[in-house]
Amino acid sequence: MKFGIAQPVTRKEDFALLHGAGRYVADFTPKGTLPAVALRSPHAHARFRITDVATSRAMSGVRLVLTADDIRDLGPLPCVAVPPDLNVEAPPYLILASEEVRHVGDIVAFVVADTLDQAKDAAEAIAVEWQALPHVVEAVAATEQGAPLVWPQRPGNIAFEMTLGDETKTAATFGTAAKIVSLTVVNQRLVTNYLDTRAVVAEYDDVHDRITLTLGSQGSHIVRDILCDQVLKIPKDKMRVVTPDVGGGFGTKLFPYREYALAAVAAKRLKCAVKWVADRTEHFLGDAQGRDNVSTARLALAENGRFLALDVDTICDMGAYLSCFAPYIPYVGAVMLPGVYDIPTCFVRIRAAFTNTVPVDAYRGAGRPEAAYVIERLVDAAAHDLDMAPDTLRKRNFIKPKAMPHRTPTGKTYDSGEFAEHMARAQHIGDWSGFNKRLSQSKKAKKLRGIGLATYIEACGGNGPERAVVRLEKDGTITVLIGSQSTGQGHQTAYAQLIAEHLDVPPERVNVIQGDTDLIKSGLGTGGSSSIPCGGASVAGAARHLADNLKNLAADTLEAAASDLEIVGGQVRVAGTDRAVSFAELAHSPRASDQLTTEDAFKPTAPTYPNGTHLAEVEVDPETGQIDILNYVVVDDFGVTLNPLMLAGQVHGGAVQGVGQALMENTVYDKDSGQLLTASLMDYALPRAIDAPGFTFETRNVRCTTNVLGVKGAGEAGAIGSCPAVMNAVVDALWRAYRIRHIDMPASAERVWAALEEGRRMHML
Repeated sequence: MKFGIAQPVTRKEDFALLHGAGRYVADFTPKGTLPAVALRSPHAHARFRITDVATSRAMSGVRLVLTADDIRDLGPLPCVAVPPDLNVEAPPYLILASEEVRHVGDIVAFVVADTLDQAKDAAEAIAVEWQALPHVVEAVAATEQGAPLVWPQRPGNIAFEMTLGDETKTAATFGTAAKIVSLTVVNQRLVTNYLDTRAVVAEYDDVHDRITLTLGSQGSHIVRDILCDQVLKIPKDKMRVVTPDVGGGFGTKLFPYREYALAAVAAKRLKCAVKWVADRTEHFLGDAQGRDNVSTARLALAENGRFLALDVDTICDMGAYLSCFAPYIPYVGAVMLPGVYDIPTCFVRIRAAFTNTVPVDAYRGAGRPEAAYVIERLVDAAAHDLDMAPDTLRKRNFIKPKAMPHRTPTGKTYDSGEFAEHMARAQHIGDWSGFNKRLSQSKKAKKLRGIGLATYIEACGGNGPERAVVRLEKDGTITVLIGSQSTGQGHQTAYAQLIAEHLDVPPERVNVIQGDTDLIKSGLGTGGSSSIPCGGASVAGAARHLADNLKNLAADTLEAAASDLEIVGGQVRVAGTDRAVSFAELAHSPRASDQLTTEDAFKPTAPTYPNGTHLAEVEVDPETGQIDILNYVVVDDFGVTLNPLMLAGQVHGGAVQGVGQALMENTVYDKDSGQLLTASLMDYALPRAIDAPGFTFETRNVRCTTNVLGVKGAGEAGAIGSCPAVMNAVVDALWRAYRIRHIDMPASAERVWAALEEGRRMHML
């Protein structure tokens, strides 16, 4: 089909966005809307007492001031996702802090006024007495004896602890191993920094006692259901959640936040619309952050370099509260720690720690980038210790295609993958064999040069079932209703291609409706790279059902058997003839009433396992520590490619996020004050266009055997393979120069220069 699967269809949504016609939450201001602001804690940990709120309430233009005493009937934000067979008790994540705050940015009051300046002035006028308490802002420090307690009832600041694998067998294997390699790596904390900050507009319908929230999300139904069931404690039919255009989510917009509930309460009490929009610093102080793990990994090897066992001990930072999906993130990472390697046994220990920092939750890849970084850095360290080429060591230990399906020691079953083949292809494209020649050129220029690989695998695309409804309209166009949510991925185009595969209509004849709980019965939202493997499979299934219905309807009109009919260009036609009936004509058929709407809900039996190789080549200026990425190659296995243009865009975007983490992004809290030092884009470095390398990307697909479309999720893969590839290249350059075995992310110029200075000093001894 011209616009179907595998076609490089350009994104139909881009014209509006590029011409300024995008409609984001901040653009939506109903008549009479009142602005709101949140008063946030300036302390990392403190007891507090609001001594005067009356002055604020009496100020000009102030309509409402909410404190914890005013919303005692609201439930806390819940933690809804925990690892299987693990009892995790979440301390109360109150909608407004009461008596004690636990991180800088904790909300203590919510103010609504006629103007934004009036609301800000009123928030500043609230008199608060603060009694600062001891704090801790790093997870490892939080678990040490004598560390200040974030929650008194949690000894050692441990939120939960869990293990995976066979501890006894793993220990025994390490006891007899010919070689043991150990490495401790830091996966630093990140701030999401999507284009549009979080915002909400709350409207109240007094006649029907109903609230409408317009907000940026990754799934309107998730936000509605959690707010209604557990926070506001109202029936779900008393709330409508609408999501317009969204400028990025990356996991952080998947769940509700305090301001959504506060805006809903304020709108109902004031009986008018209330609007809250975060500024960029509020994003740093109030939105869930990502990553923040410290892992010590050990690899047991035989004399010939075969991997025998893996042992990983991880401490992960949860922040001050357990956010919605937070406990599940380290678990979904831990189960992927064996990576693409045939490791007979492993043991993983996870300790999650509370700290006086912003809560941590899902961020693009959600645990899998952390796992890939651990195992891929460890394999490179083993190659250095064994004096073996990193590609040789990998090939020796890859799971072989003939071993598929392969069950890992952490319980995951890979259905497919040809790891040596895509690594070899990446090496060929990146001219791996010609590296020494380029190294000589760099040496002549007094530069260091390194090349690095990362062969990754992840588990995703298993969130389902996602219900899709496909409807033929009277004018012959197609409407798709689905509960997934585009945050920039291009769902309008992707779903239109799946419709075209069965109904052969161009994208402009397909209207995709998302993000409205009144129009769409149910939805799981967009997360875990499931919008195509699950949502897309459902759209394809519903389109296939509609195609069958239309052939059956056309059979009478065309006086032909349905099996003799084909769908071409928005018509049903007798194959090999010019006899046809249009979709619009069929839509007006008296028999069509119950045949024009179909639905499907694909329920995956297993996750998909995308995998691939990232290859990076870097040059390092030894005088400044500055790193330049000279070449970057990605060869991925995504099963089946739906749209090669959009797929490349997803991979490029994810890889740049990984480059940003590897080389520059870092969330820094001051140990003494607990303040977030990187609370703006003046202090938190994001990659810009000049920092992104030119990418060479291609696929080497092996069809997924557990997905009806054969696809493997692709939305997060770029962020998974990129960090270890870049860091392996950086460390390769440092190893060649001064036998520097490891450097933690971000490999900023300052950090690299300091490592080189130490290397030079040791080299002179």
